[in-house]
Amino acid sequence: MKLELISFKLCPFAQRAIIILNTQKIDFEITYINPMDPPDWFKAISPTGQVPLLKVDDQIVFESSVITEFINDISSTSIHPEDVITKANNRSWIAFSSSIFDDLFGLVTGDEDKFNTSKTSLFAKLEKLENAKGDGTFFNGESFNMIDAALAPIFMRLAWMNEFTDNALSISEFKTLSAWSDAILAIKEVQTSVIDGIDDVYYSNIEGREGHLSTLLVDEEY
Repeated sequence: MKLELISFKLCPFAQRAIIILNTQKIDFEITYINPMDPPDWFKAISPTGQVPLLKVDDQIVFESSVITEFINDISSTSIHPEDVITKANNRSWIAFSSSIFDDLFGLVTGDEDKFNTSKTSLFAKLEKLENAKGDGTFFNGESFNMIDAALAPIFMRLAWMNEFTDNALSISEFKTLSAWSDAILAIKEVQTSVIDGIDDVYYSNIEGREGHLSTLLVDEEY
């Protein structure tokens, strides 16, 4: 089957799908659109008008969580844990982690009050993840699973923010989480899930939003 992923360059939910496609070694094409001005052909095929969207031959799969599960379903092996309770637990934490993107958006776009509110919310959720993670390199131990792929875009964006702002959002207080983040971001399939120069794009996005975070940017070129 022919797979075409449709999204935009900074979309974290598309990045989750790309990581799983890379991990499962599935061939795919990717088409980038401007989500603020989507082309008519996209409007015609997207039930929600949102990205990411996955074309499977002539069929459409939408909703990011459904897309990632579909990719895993068509793979020769699963990157979910085998135990059904552990798998359900992982899916619960994946759903929980998706709300973190609201906090990241608030950090990038908000004034100082919104920034501080978003930071408080973010760190409360990170503390819960810190307490939920098991022993080992990744969430469930030594195997890279779906939940690790789900957290990768979050950890990558936090790493960019800290690089750009001299650690305004350092997560060093969370020892387990910090080690987990480092392990995930060292994975080749994670590193190749974004286009070259995407950190420059993210830096420009922070600047362009003119929120409080933009005032914390260090005076360097990206």
